[in-house]
Amino acid sequence: MTLAVTDPEDITAATEEGTATAAPPARAHWFRRLLRDRAAALALITLTAIILGALFAPLLAPFDPASNSRSIMTPPAWSDMGEADHLLGTDGQGRDILSRLLYGTRLTLLIGFVAVGIGGAIGSLIGLLSAFYARLDPWVMRGIDVLLSFPAILLGLALVAVMGQGIVPVIIALAVSSVPDCARIARGIAIGVMKQEFIEAGRAVGLSDLALFNRYLLRNCISSIMIFISLRFGQIVLIGATLSFLGLGARPPAAELGMMASQGREFLLFAPHIAVIPSVLIFVIVLSANVAGDALRDVLDPRLQA
Repeated sequence: MTLAVTDPEDITAATEEGTATAAPPARAHWFRRLLRDRAAALALITLTAIILGALFAPLLAPFDPASNSRSIMTPPAWSDMGEADHLLGTDGQGRDILSRLLYGTRLTLLIGFVAVGIGGAIGSLIGLLSAFYARLDPWVMRGIDVLLSFPAILLGLALVAVMGQGIVPVIIALAVSSVPDCARIARGIAIGVMKQEFIEAGRAVGLSDLALFNRYLLRNCISSIMIFISLRFGQIVLIGATLSFLGLGARPPAAELGMMASQGREFLLFAPHIAVIPSVLIFVIVLSANVAGDALRDVLDPRLQA
């Protein structure tokens, strides 16, 4: 392959054709195409409503989520024994379930976003560097294999034993559990990009490793990585709720969906709504995130577009 380019800064114009073949297709109307899928549109609307409810929890919550009342284990308002003041009823300590649900959703989503953001960023960087520097690939991926052998729950137990119960150990455990999966996905995508001609063209004209990495490798991999991270978010929320259900997450009286479900299991026989309502909300969040992530992959993944 012969190039008439002598200035490294002109590599963009010289390799535009190669970049276009590797880069994802134009996405000017990707959101419109996404909304054509009724299931994806419903999932996005549901997720948006849940996120807005969590963000504006102080304004929407009718009661303090930690305050007790004399109305203990009151059923939802539509039941025969329900009270209009407590739309979703109260728990075993007389706390309003709707208020705790709003604040619990905020904490659950915060854990999920922070954990998947940190784990996705670190794992993606490891995978990209492993593909970019082939001599490091065997060593890096063997370390990734070691991380894959540790379940997130086991990591949570170990971190709680060292750091104590709390949100931070759960976030760290979830982030670490996300690193190997994100690294493998990023490495697989990056290996395909590294075989493209524009990478060899950039090296031929003397572009630095940093310029090649940022300008060509990262830009051609970022959309596929973001799709995987969006799919990973639902799994992280579910694992985080499981850790909180086991008593490894937030400390009482803080509200968290997994912990609310755990506290309500003692009353399943005579007040099932205490555990069922937060469990259903976890199910809705995870299902909506998975459906939206699948639809986003169908719209943005260039391989599926082809």
